[in-house]
Amino acid sequence: MTGTVNEFEMAQRQFDHVAKLLNLDPQIAEVLRWPMREYTFRIPVRMDDGSLRVFQGFRVQHNDARGPNKGGIRFHPAETLDMVRALATWMTWKCAVADIPLGGSKGG
Repeated sequence: MTGTVNEFEMAQRQFDHVAKLLNLDPQIAEVLRWPMREYTFRIPVRMDDGSLRVFQGFRVQHNDARGPNKGGIRFHPAETLDMVRALATWMTWKCAVADIPLGGSKGG
């Protein structure tokens, strides 16, 4: 039996595990668990056949405490807000682990 994976829930479980190992202050952990900003938008596009389609997009800025947000754009037909949240979260952690003074963000 296969279930669907919620990427953001997975990222939060990973964070909770590491926060516990590090004895991170619970109040700080709660701040770091959630994105600072999320933008949801819709873009109307006139297609080649003349029809109009509306595409939904997301931009998530997870945390900018260490510096400006770093993160690209992911184009995927089945993009979800939770996937973009997870990718922004993981980018924050990657920059922190590598001691790069940037925060994490992602668009999709």
